[in-house]
Amino acid sequence: MLQIQKFKRLTIWVLLGLLTSWIVSCSTHVDTNTKQTSSGGTAVEFWTMQLQPEFNDYFHSLITTFETQNPSIKIHWVDVPWSAMENKILTAVSAKTPPDVVNLNPDFASQLAGRNAWLNLDAKVPNEVRSSYLPNIWKASTLNGKSFGIPWYLTTRLTIYNTDLLKQAGISKPPSTYTELAQAAQQIKDKTGKYAFFVTFVPQDSGEVIESFVQMGVTLVDSNGKAAFNSPQGKAAFQYWVDLYQKGLIPKEVLTQGHRHAIDLYESGETALLSSGGEFLTTIAKNAPAIAQATELAPQLSGETGKKNVAVMNIVIPRDTKQPDASLKFALFVTNAQNQLAFAKAANVLPSTLKSLSDSYFKDLSANATNLDKARVMSAKELQQAEILTPTLKNFNLLQKGIYENLQAAMLGEKTVDKAVEDAAQEWNSSRS
Repeated sequence: MLQIQKFKRLTIWVLLGLLTSWIVSCSTHVDTNTKQTSSGGTAVEFWTMQLQPEFNDYFHSLITTFETQNPSIKIHWVDVPWSAMENKILTAVSAKTPPDVVNLNPDFASQLAGRNAWLNLDAKVPNEVRSSYLPNIWKASTLNGKSFGIPWYLTTRLTIYNTDLLKQAGISKPPSTYTELAQAAQQIKDKTGKYAFFVTFVPQDSGEVIESFVQMGVTLVDSNGKAAFNSPQGKAAFQYWVDLYQKGLIPKEVLTQGHRHAIDLYESGETALLSSGGEFLTTIAKNAPAIAQATELAPQLSGETGKKNVAVMNIVIPRDTKQPDASLKFALFVTNAQNQLAFAKAANVLPSTLKSLSDSYFKDLSANATNLDKARVMSAKELQQAEILTPTLKNFNLLQKGIYENLQAAMLGEKTVDKAVEDAAQEWNSSRS
């Protein structure tokens, strides 16, 4: 399923999040108990997240090519709706009847990696193959020094902005830091009565807020995994969001609505900035042509650290697969440089291999380049600085949930900032015992 940042858990809206799914089965008969085809070959069951029907042609061609090159292996492709993937894969892994190759993201996959659910890839992927992927992106699918996943496609956030609204507010260029964002938010509200931006504080929908902490210089956990955000930097980050909310500079719905609402507000001209992937430009052009006409792009917002986010989708192989070699062969085929480049072009995402990114498609712009073209090149350039901003932890979702819920309490005046930070830290440390 398409999204970079974000499940977060399964936060695929950060990748595309726009597709309606349905499940298809391949024509080859598969005995799912023995994982053999009717002709006696090896069957590999491949699960993706919400990529049908948009990319049916791409995957049918990919699978046909692989099966032609490997006639003893048949691929059975199953596409799972984003909202169903978590429960479906948990059930399959627990019952020891998992698929053989699964498209997840590192945040959710790491939760099961902590339970030894995935094949350890360190001894199975040669160094020369491993080094073909972006080093920082490969690290996103490691836990306790062990590799549990292979990087696939990526997205980074950009600042999409309405030039008309900024002009009305007397702002000559979009903000590039959170400090500038707060100043712009006040100026836009004073001059236009509208909001600068929308960001969600719904923990299961987005990791943007917790990533902003890291960009502001906050260390979330120490080397032992204990809370480290109960620090002056952590309190300052809490205070930043509390101030914006209590001054009425972000909509009240930030506590209840997800990222989809951010897009709706931008398309209706109610916000000046949208922090999102460039893939949403197509949606804006379709739904709000006048807004699209006034839209320009700027690099991703950051804090004093200058750090930039990247969202990763990966491929994992369950430890209980009956055909690890065939599964790994297919996983590496899906994610090789040639196929990543082809998928990136089809889906308006970024590849995770060095060779794919060196292609002129991610470097060159014509004189009549569209915003979508500019977004692609700008996003690819950001990958030079981008990193996974949050730590790989098997219970990261609990850390994010605790921070968001206590931050919300402070925003609503139910707790002081100091108390909210203290409670969030205690909740996280208690959950680890």
